[in-house]
Amino acid sequence: MRKKLCIYFSDFFNVDEVEILQYGAFNISLINDLPLFVDPFLIFNSEKPEYKKLHADIIEYIKFLRNKSSSKGLDAGLLKSWYLFPEVKQNWFGYSESGNNGRGLGRDFGNSLSRNLSSAFPDFGKEKISSGSHLEKLCLVKEGVGKDQISDFTTNLIKNYILEYTQEFAKRYIDKKYCKTIQVQKVEFNYKTETWMTKPFYLPYILGDFVLLTPRDILTKDNTWINRHDIYGDFYDIVAAIPNDQLRSQINNYLSGLFPKKKKVSGKERNQILQKVIEQFPALIDYYIKFKEDNGEKAVAISESKVKETEVFFIRQLEEFVGLLLDNTEFYTTEDNSYTNAYKRVMYLKHVIEDKDGYRVFYNNNKPIKKETDLHILYKLTWFASEFEPDAEVNNGRGPVDFKISRGSRDKCLVEFKLAGNTKLKENLQHQVKIYEEANQTNNSIKVILYFDQTEYVRVQKILKELKLENDKNIVLIDASNNKKSASNVK
Repeated sequence: MRKKLCIYFSDFFNVDEVEILQYGAFNISLINDLPLFVDPFLIFNSEKPEYKKLHADIIEYIKFLRNKSSSKGLDAGLLKSWYLFPEVKQNWFGYSESGNNGRGLGRDFGNSLSRNLSSAFPDFGKEKISSGSHLEKLCLVKEGVGKDQISDFTTNLIKNYILEYTQEFAKRYIDKKYCKTIQVQKVEFNYKTETWMTKPFYLPYILGDFVLLTPRDILTKDNTWINRHDIYGDFYDIVAAIPNDQLRSQINNYLSGLFPKKKKVSGKERNQILQKVIEQFPALIDYYIKFKEDNGEKAVAISESKVKETEVFFIRQLEEFVGLLLDNTEFYTTEDNSYTNAYKRVMYLKHVIEDKDGYRVFYNNNKPIKKETDLHILYKLTWFASEFEPDAEVNNGRGPVDFKISRGSRDKCLVEFKLAGNTKLKENLQHQVKIYEEANQTNNSIKVILYFDQTEYVRVQKILKELKLENDKNIVLIDASNNKKSASNVK
């Protein structure tokens, strides 16, 4: 008989997964963060009255910060009070590969946001081109405020709503033995005292902390709808759509003078040039945002697709995957060492991706999303109910290794994941892995390489042959292509 799987919210709090779905929430994993985050544009674009109020509250707080901002920087105490927030780890979303502990929003974020508000966006909240104001605007001009921080900041600013949302679910569906009343800090901002207030909430509670549910319709994967990457990718469409022909001509004239006459520029160089144009003509940002607003229905469709894909793979398929592990008792025999256990799990992961349609998690609209972090999360979850400790991103002063599998100080094995398209793949296989082994005092390591097409496969084979590693059984290739005609090799 299969052991009871306790991975997801529904498992730990003994509620029906259908009830979570009907409530509109995402059934999170309480073993590891899942790669989803809150997109503030989905809140802005919604027709729900409560979301419209949420977005208005977000903008009100940013306007407060703008009025208090200074190019010289803020007093350290006020910066800490108004800008610095811990990650809301209780929602179990993000990019942490070990548990749910993230970095939160620190001093660098606060200083960058304060400077951007005072210098780049003095008109924030009074935009005339776009139909609304957007928090994401603050990450489009200068470095220092990225998509992950925008998501964390948004989650903190709507934390009161998420707490009330979870509290209501807990009262309706969760046995009181699983709940607890918690005093939660930095929940609601008092504009009279200019301080964040603490409030009590009745919440699901486990493993020494409360847990939060998040509405599915404000979640997305990979990127927010308004982001730095797209302003470069859509740059020429944005310029062409500018109704002011004088401004449009000025931008094109300035742009033509920046590109070298006889040199082909790289993608990175192109983006650097476009960034200079954006800084010279900041109105481009408002036209870009209007362009995104006008295509807002696509944001909803894309986010729904991404959330569903994440749910299918990280819940449906992975639950079956972990079930296979539980049914296979050899995974839990104590006589196996860390290397044997690590290798078995790599091979099961390979099997799920290649033979169980697991490769689909790496695709969006049939286009590959090549991210090592997704592979890391899958591997981390294969260690469910194991006595071995799978430490992620271990750094012993010589650079981080993806995983160190250990049971005690003497039984250790390293597992390193790489994409076949990684430009430093050869260097890593030749030098870096050995450095990791020396730093962690072990000779046991497994290298896993994920490839997406035949070209990448041939490239990997060439590198392995050059390094005389083509017969190394500790190098495992995983085929994530969506055409399985070409077989992968295990070395």
